[in-house]
Amino acid sequence: MVDAETIQEITAAEEKIQERIDDQGHRWRKVYVGGGEHFRNWLAQCRELGEVLVEEVDSTGYQCFEESGETLYRIWVKTDPKKKDHLF
Repeated sequence: MVDAETIQEITAAEEKIQERIDDQGHRWRKVYVGGGEHFRNWLAQCRELGEVLVEEVDSTGYQCFEESGETLYRIWVKTDPKKKDHLF
């Protein structure tokens, strides 16, 4: 079992992950972390906005995911460098 300080550290580390650049130099913005039905709803909505990338996340330390065996995911949306939107 992970103690409270460790889960706080895990959560803080996840919050720091906001952007990634793929092998082709494209920028991706993290828009969601979670699983289950919420994940499926977010994924459907993000697909309406553009190109998405789904990444499985290690759920160690997230008790509800560990106990249920449910998978934890990140949803990334590809950003357009020409677009100057405050969300991306």
